[in-house]
Amino acid sequence: MITLALSKGRIFDETLPLLAAAGIEVLEDPEKSRKLILPTNQPNVRVVLVRATDVPTYVQYGGADIGVTGKDTLIEHGGQGLYQPLDLQIAKCRVSVAVRNDFDYARAVKQGSRLKVATKYTSIARDFFATKGVHVDMIKLYGSMELAPLTGLADAIVDLVSTGNTLKANHLVEVERIMDISSHLVVNQAALKLKQAPLRRIIDAFASAIPAEKN
Repeated sequence: MITLALSKGRIFDETLPLLAAAGIEVLEDPEKSRKLILPTNQPNVRVVLVRATDVPTYVQYGGADIGVTGKDTLIEHGGQGLYQPLDLQIAKCRVSVAVRNDFDYARAVKQGSRLKVATKYTSIARDFFATKGVHVDMIKLYGSMELAPLTGLADAIVDLVSTGNTLKANHLVEVERIMDISSHLVVNQAALKLKQAPLRRIIDAFASAIPAEKN
């Protein structure tokens, strides 16, 4: 049995064409089913639905053989025990710094200054501001990040940005792009040895299905 870990939403939806290229079709809609383990048309392949932040952990410890997760999640996880063969070029977005419209960010990040930053991406944020010589007081949040500057909890947020519409709706502005993000294929290293042939078929099918213009 090959177990594939996916998270609901954009990553799941954009992984479906790659699965189709490998001849794998998920037989139930995760938005309509209450099941957390979904069957596929291949009797030896199943999909487990987990939180996006848990995908690398499931794969690392063998709860899944293979998974799809964002680069942001991989960086925060650290990538231990994971083989990362492919950037799938799906679920693209970026990690950026955003502040209130009326906040003087340029002045706030002068060398040696101190900034209160709210984020769930603490490793990415800490490394980014360290390279700028800015001291940060990190406030870890898991959701509704836009509230932090509006309530005075933080000066800035570090979060995923896709269209930027949520920032605009909350009177925030994107001031720095830290990195571009896309989703990667991750494989359990032990599973790759024990189940090499079936996993290699999936990896190769995914690789060939990544559109040429995205490579």
